[in-house]
Amino acid sequence: MGIRLDVPLTKAVGDRTAKVLRTALGLETVNDLLRHYPRKYVKRGQLTELSELVPGLEATIVAQVTKVSRRAMAARRGQMMTVEVRDSSDAAVEITFFNPRAANQLKPGMLGMFAGKISEYHGRTQMTNPEFAKLDADGDEAGDTDVDNWAGELIPLYPASGGLPSWKIARCVRMVLDQLDADPEDDPLPRPVRARRGLLSLPEALRRIHRPDDWPQIAVARKRLKWDEALPMQVVLAQRREAMKALPATPRRRVPGGLLDAFDAALPFELTAGQRQVGEEIERDLASVHPMHRLLQGDVGSGKTMVALRAMLAVADAGGQAVLLAPTEVLAQQHHRSIIQMLGAAADVPVDLFSEIPAPEPGRKHVKVALLTGSQNAKERRENLLDAASGAAGIVVGTHAVIQEHVQFADLGLVVIDEQHRFGVEQRDALRAKGQDPPHVLVMTATPIPRTVAMTVFGDLETSILSELPAGRSPIATHVVAAHEHPTHFTRVWERIREEVAAGHQAYVVCPRIGEADEGGTDQELSDDGSELVSEPGQQRPPLAVVEVAARLAEGPLKGLRVGLLHGRLAPDEKDAVMRAYAGHELDVLVATTVIEVGVNVPNSTVIVVMDADRFGVSQLHQLRGRVGRGQWAGLCLLVTESPEGSPARERLAAVASTLDGFELSKIDLALRKEGDVLGASQSGYRSSLRLLSVIEDEDVIRAARDEATPLVEADPELAGQPGLAAAVAGLLETQRAEYLGKT
Repeated sequence: MGIRLDVPLTKAVGDRTAKVLRTALGLETVNDLLRHYPRKYVKRGQLTELSELVPGLEATIVAQVTKVSRRAMAARRGQMMTVEVRDSSDAAVEITFFNPRAANQLKPGMLGMFAGKISEYHGRTQMTNPEFAKLDADGDEAGDTDVDNWAGELIPLYPASGGLPSWKIARCVRMVLDQLDADPEDDPLPRPVRARRGLLSLPEALRRIHRPDDWPQIAVARKRLKWDEALPMQVVLAQRREAMKALPATPRRRVPGGLLDAFDAALPFELTAGQRQVGEEIERDLASVHPMHRLLQGDVGSGKTMVALRAMLAVADAGGQAVLLAPTEVLAQQHHRSIIQMLGAAADVPVDLFSEIPAPEPGRKHVKVALLTGSQNAKERRENLLDAASGAAGIVVGTHAVIQEHVQFADLGLVVIDEQHRFGVEQRDALRAKGQDPPHVLVMTATPIPRTVAMTVFGDLETSILSELPAGRSPIATHVVAAHEHPTHFTRVWERIREEVAAGHQAYVVCPRIGEADEGGTDQELSDDGSELVSEPGQQRPPLAVVEVAARLAEGPLKGLRVGLLHGRLAPDEKDAVMRAYAGHELDVLVATTVIEVGVNVPNSTVIVVMDADRFGVSQLHQLRGRVGRGQWAGLCLLVTESPEGSPARERLAAVASTLDGFELSKIDLALRKEGDVLGASQSGYRSSLRLLSVIEDEDVIRAARDEATPLVEADPELAGQPGLAAAVAGLLETQRAEYLGKT
């Protein structure tokens, strides 16, 4: 009798081998082992190109033994054995064995497969005490310790670990494949899907990917196995969409003559066609008896906040409350202030805090806008909590503090989440639970999202796109400043800031980190918001620190100007005071970290200088650039770098300088980033479940899987008739849950 995919490896390969597989690779079941796919294949007799080996990394190589020698060891008794192996281009690797008896079978002329860590000594590439298996001159394997005989010409090489080389994994795979008796019900792809899409059965696909006769067999196996990753993922998203459709929601229909109508009538400009269209889509969703669940994509400066405010006013008109969640306190405070400024006399706010806002006119409808952050003083926080709980506040702006259990709302009708990529699905769910009925949800991002990522990460959301910039936005010129190559250009950076200040304008200077010895031991490779900074090979010094740069500028090239400092470690009141001073033109230059990356809106700012620009990703640079050119004056973005001409960093910066189109930059970004970076930390369950499927390259598979998942879930939401698919979905959800719990 054969073995099933869900059988523990102990029953398939024995306790000792199963323990090694579990310890080294985390493999528990037969299915885990068979889903541990080969990372590459070598053709029988084909030698590895040894010149491409990277010191410090584990590698498996196939090479020919050209020389074997022994000599006495200096420090202890016995001999050491040195084996020289070469490839077809005569590149060499020197292999040292401190236990020569283990390598006695190796003779000049033999082919061998060697697995171990690559090192370098006096310019020579080396391996020390690697695992090895020998191949005879005809390409056939021989000997008790060597690779098993393969049926085809291609030998699979597996992701391996020290002490568990590829051929030992291959032997285990062969053992379970020979015993495999997969029940058709174990197949995660329903038979009709396989038939429509021309896909192999699961047992056949597993056999072909692990023991292929030729390259075409690998291709058809990979095509099938990518579906095993794509379909469960799309089913999860389809189930979320169906669940949302089934939930009740309080309709929030537009009220004629209310806050929204008055707001629109008072606007000093016309909404763009895109803003009107998206507004109509949101208006229809809000009027539904089921909750809206919509993603609003818009490039930097496209007017997403305006669209969100109009939706919040519509909900307030209908008697509900709206909450806007921002990822940082600086952005929450900026949103709070900008919403109040946009509302003008319709905003009910303390006069002592917003003296520039006229008092509400008698008889005119107005809305109270409250701010909730984690570090407000007790009195202010208590008042805002009461306003939210009583319903006195129609709009609440906050950070993660809004998600906490003790924050209550009288009638939460709409949740707006800014910069969705900073928040996970669980945080969206926590906010949805605040309403008596599930509230409508609008999530926004200024980071353009390629279609494949949108279908993978945000596939439970309907999507709206703002691609048109509002009238009045000024052009932004972007230049790369090579500080070391052209010192005079670097000097000119500070002259340009002085010229703009002399003309009555303001400037930003952005640095990657807060300080040289950040309080609490912050890693030098992390930015202010905790995201990882880009690191390029050959970079010697740590990223520039904002505290030190601000001090040097104030006493050096910008001496005499009013220079302010802003970063995430300042107390909330300090941060707010700095931003108010800058917005009120009490400062000429703001030296800051990425806390100004999104949402900060000071139209008088015309220059942004990004120091160590090569330390930031494409999307971050595009966001930072969007802080200027927000008024009637042209913007200037200067990307300062010490990276050499022709380096990947310089290519990245040149790409940013070449276009202002965020959607075009998102394609460039995808080409430069790793798959895990694209999916993001909050989507780690998906990321860790993907072996073959690429959300960057496999749009056709993802789109087709979505097309199959939607009717499947509509017909059978719980997948009662698809046990194999149901098991795969449960496994994916468990992975997501484990990843999330590991971060809390």
